[in-house]
Amino acid sequence: MAPRLEVAGDERAAARRAAELIAEAGAAAVADHGFFGFAMSGGRSPWAMLAILGELEQMPWGETELFQVDERVASPGSEDRNLTHMVLGLSMDHQSTLRPMPVTQRDLDAAAREYESSLPDPLDLVHLGLGPDGHTASLVPGDPVLEVTDRMVAITGGEYQGHPRMTLTYPAINAARRILFLVTGAEKREPLAKLLGGDKSIPAGRVENDDIVVVADEAAAP
Repeated sequence: MAPRLEVAGDERAAARRAAELIAEAGAAAVADHGFFGFAMSGGRSPWAMLAILGELEQMPWGETELFQVDERVASPGSEDRNLTHMVLGLSMDHQSTLRPMPVTQRDLDAAAREYESSLPDPLDLVHLGLGPDGHTASLVPGDPVLEVTDRMVAITGGEYQGHPRMTLTYPAINAARRILFLVTGAEKREPLAKLLGGDKSIPAGRVENDDIVVVADEAAAP
């Protein structure tokens, strides 16, 4: 099914709308089965979204586990780590919901299997971003991880922007109850048009789900 597009006026408005949709999904999940399993991507765009989410009364933080969609293999506290910015974006009351990817372990393949075993089946909601090159999560053009079908979590075959990464794979993402893309900035306009058109030449175009919502600002909207 084609993604549903919602356009907000600017980056801040898009972040707020995305946060509202996450809170709504969380409330619905808790009402349905008493738990909200939510996975969040890295990058700059979600930082404001996460801060706004912390202020929304509808968000069921007490029943939420917040997983990572992807993470760079880097030292604890590094500015390159998505977790570093997630911790900064959450209040102390909400940091206990975090379920960090174990990227500091010596055996990364074993660490990926460990993280996979901790995931709910399925995740209630997966938040994704979109790179100018069409990547999403750490599913980047040309990497062997794009072809992984027998694992929910895997390590990229090479480095991207200076780091190997741990990432959810297509099977984990596509199995989610709902997928939410947050896309902002004029440099995302071309890949967003491809995503909305179902263009499988970009990694994001291979995300398939019956419930995909894309929240974009006016700069990114085709």
